[in-house]
Amino acid sequence: MRTGTLMVQGTTSDAGKSTLVTGICRVLARQGVRVAPFKPQNMALNSAVARDGGEIGRAQAVQAQACGTEPRSDMNPVLLKPNSDTGCQVIIQGHAVGNMEAAGFHGYKQRASHAVKESFARLDREFDAIIVEGAGSPAEINLRDNDIANMGFAESVDCPVLLIADIDRGGVFAHIVGTLSLLSSSERKRVRGSVINRFRGHLSLLQPGLNWLEKRTGKPVLGVVPYLHGLHLEAEDALPVGYGAVTRDPAALRVAVPALPHISNHTDFDPLRLHPQVDFRYVGPGETFPAADLIILPGSKNVANDLQWLREQRWDQAILRHLRYGGKLIGICGGFQMLGRAIHDPEAIEGPQGSIEGLALFDLHTTLTQHKKLRKVNGRLALDGSPVAGYEIHAGITKGKALSNPAIVLGRYTDGAVSADNQLFGTYLHGVFESAPACNALLHWAGLEQPLTQDYAALRERQIERLADTLEEHLDMDLVCATLDLPGIFRGSRQLDRFCV
Repeated sequence: MRTGTLMVQGTTSDAGKSTLVTGICRVLARQGVRVAPFKPQNMALNSAVARDGGEIGRAQAVQAQACGTEPRSDMNPVLLKPNSDTGCQVIIQGHAVGNMEAAGFHGYKQRASHAVKESFARLDREFDAIIVEGAGSPAEINLRDNDIANMGFAESVDCPVLLIADIDRGGVFAHIVGTLSLLSSSERKRVRGSVINRFRGHLSLLQPGLNWLEKRTGKPVLGVVPYLHGLHLEAEDALPVGYGAVTRDPAALRVAVPALPHISNHTDFDPLRLHPQVDFRYVGPGETFPAADLIILPGSKNVANDLQWLREQRWDQAILRHLRYGGKLIGICGGFQMLGRAIHDPEAIEGPQGSIEGLALFDLHTTLTQHKKLRKVNGRLALDGSPVAGYEIHAGITKGKALSNPAIVLGRYTDGAVSADNQLFGTYLHGVFESAPACNALLHWAGLEQPLTQDYAALRERQIERLADTLEEHLDMDLVCATLDLPGIFRGSRQLDRFCV
């Protein structure tokens, strides 16, 4: 290993690993360090298309932006996309190799481990520093054999580890002490210290606990990161906490999205959730579908299963009622497929072999195939010619008369469909709302008279900068840099308090 490497592991899922990696990457990039993110194994349904045409976790694409570099497949060589409670699609170095049950994947780990080492070696040759993100927790002892996601990887490349814990959920001292106690002696030595995340209140009240923690573990606390209200970084997988309603002005455009069991790429809707003129709501199981101006059917990793679930909620009837009253409906990727007459899965790509009737709102049908289409695209909305950019990630081939009235023109080919009555808009394009002109055009189409232009890319950049500012103030970056064999980068900067708060 030539490059300075540091791995961030968490005491629990959602402890803040992705956030800490993103922030450290930006702090280092500000100092001119050529830095790259790396997540050996990720389980997530939010993904992105890398510059080389491969599929990686969405969080790693955001981390690459924090580094000031283009995302590439090597930054997340193993991506698992769950399509049932026990199975997932396995993606190796950007490309799907098939579906596997959990037990089957454990037998596949030797091939996955080779891909992880190969990808890491390529990054190691190119960058000055690599910030690695673990998955879940290293204390999941049932997953220790042939581990490639946490300590197994750290041991294989001989890199130091930071342990992050979330104080907001409670039990932070037990989380840190318990995690360390479940590690082997060599793994415990690898942990250079801990970071406490999402702290609210006065440090003086926490100080006795910090003193006790350092004495008990023999590990320094490198920082106590405050709770950053309103921080927006695109989620790795789970829907945002408190994902129900985002209350806006009564005059706001009402947008509703069903929270499907296998919803994928829900980051598509972040520009709408954050838009000041949009009252955005994810609708959860058992809830009555609210009155809305616009309903959006999202992407899905198991379209047939999610369509059947939607019918069990009787939301298909709510959608038809919405259309009868003049509401607008958008389908994205899997949601677009649901709007057709049928979805065929002859090769059992996403579930059992067979077909399912769609909502029959578009005259088209989709056949799932082994080959997945992965590409970044640029084009224009057929509605008004507004420029749009995004990416495609889907395994379906869609055919039918409805495609003769496309939604988007992409150079020499077209995408999606718009209904003759102008109430339906279907597309395979993810990220369609990130393009300000396209977002404005679609919001206007849905009924918003004068949409305010929102630069989502600039908003994301401001959030990354805010996070980096916070870490420079509350994390001992001198110690972090020393761990990375990058001493002296912050020499002469303001000295941090004992616990960096």
